[in-house]
Amino acid sequence: MRLTLLHPHKPTPIQRWQFRAVTQVSVGRSQYNHVVVPDLLVSRFHLALHRVNTEPSQEVWQLHSSAGSTLLNNQLVSRATLTPGSTIRLGLTGPRLYFELSPPKIARRRPRQGIARHCDHQGNPPEHLFCIYCGQPLKVLKTIRHYQVLKVLGRGGMGTTFLVRSRIHTAGHPPLQVLKQMNANMIQIPKARELFEREARVLRSLHHPGIPQLFDTFVENQRPYLVMEWIQGQSLHQWVCQHGPVATRQAGEWLLQVCNILNYLHHRTPPVIHRDLKPSNLLLRARDQRLFMIDFGAVKEMDAVSGTRIAVEGYSAPEQGLGRPQVQSDLYAVGATLLFLLTAQNPMQFYKNLGRGYRMELDDVLTLPPALRLVIQRLTHPNPGRRYQTAWELAQALQDGIS
Repeated sequence: MRLTLLHPHKPTPIQRWQFRAVTQVSVGRSQYNHVVVPDLLVSRFHLALHRVNTEPSQEVWQLHSSAGSTLLNNQLVSRATLTPGSTIRLGLTGPRLYFELSPPKIARRRPRQGIARHCDHQGNPPEHLFCIYCGQPLKVLKTIRHYQVLKVLGRGGMGTTFLVRSRIHTAGHPPLQVLKQMNANMIQIPKARELFEREARVLRSLHHPGIPQLFDTFVENQRPYLVMEWIQGQSLHQWVCQHGPVATRQAGEWLLQVCNILNYLHHRTPPVIHRDLKPSNLLLRARDQRLFMIDFGAVKEMDAVSGTRIAVEGYSAPEQGLGRPQVQSDLYAVGATLLFLLTAQNPMQFYKNLGRGYRMELDDVLTLPPALRLVIQRLTHPNPGRRYQTAWELAQALQDGIS
C-alpha cells in the first residue's frame, strides 16, 4: 500500500510513504504516526487505515477517522472502504493523500549474491519512528523477547514504560504496545515486587473500555514486565499545560467518564481502589476523545487491613496517607483533579488551615462556578463520611453542576 502527499492545488506528488506487511497505518500531525503530516489543519492523530483481510493477492483497506473533517473523494466520512486511486483530504481544506495498492518496487542497487535485499531507510524525516518506504522501525533501542523498544514513554520510581512493537502478530493485539519494566533498583525490594505483581493480577481481571487492556506478563533476567494496550493521545495534565483551564462543561464531561470507570472498579468484589488518580494518569485518546485511566501500580483491593502509605501531594486524601484508603479516597482525587482542570493550578495552592483543619479554600476563586465549588469542597472534605459515597452519586452531582 502506498500513500502520496499531493500538492495543495495540483496532482503533483510531494512525498510518498510505502508500506509492506503491515495491517495498520496511522496518519496525523504527531510524530508517533506512521505518516506524519505537519500541517495545522491536521489533527495529532487524524485517522487510521486498517487492512481488513489477509489475502496476499488482494488488499482491502478501511479508513477510520474521528477528526470530524476527513473527506474521501470529496465526501465527508468517518469510516469507509478505500478503493485504489482514492483521494483523502485531511480537513475540509487541508492536505490531500492519494491512496494506491501494489505500488511499483523501489529501485535499489542489486545486492551481492547471498546477501538479502534490505531497505536502507534513507530519506526519512528525523522525527519519524517508521520508515516511509518499508514500514519497519527506523531505530530499535533494544529488544526484550519479541518486543522491539522504539521509545521511552516515561520513567517513574517503580518502573519505566516503553513504546514497543511486537514482532509476533497476535489476533486482536495491535502491533504497537506499552511495555512496563520494573526498575533495577526495585527488584530486590519485596514490597515493590508485591505491588508490581498485584498490578498485573488486578489488570488481568479488569475489562472496561476506559482501562487499557493487559496483553502479557513475563519475567526476563529476574525482572518482571507488563505488556499493555497503547493509548495514542495526551494526559489531562498535558492538555491543561498546553491549553490552559478547561471549560466547565468539558471538564465535567471528562470526569463523568472517570466516574464511570471508578463505579466499575469500586463495585468489584472486593472493591478496587486506584490510589494514584491524578491528571497525568488520565489519558484522552486522540481519535475519539475517550478517557482512559492508567498506571495501576498503586492499586489496592479493599480490605480491613491497613496497608502501604501511598500518597500524591495535592491529590491524595488524608486517610490514604495513613495507609487506610477507602473508595472515597479515589473520589477525593477526582475533586482535586476537577480543581486543577478548572484553574490550571496545583491543588496544594488552595490547601490551607482554616482553623478547623486543613481544607481547600475556594471562596476567593471567582472563576469556579458556585455549583462545582460546592462539589469540590465536598469531595475534598477531610472526613471520608462527609464526601460523596459512590462514584454514581458524584456523577449525578457533576451532571447537575454542568447542566
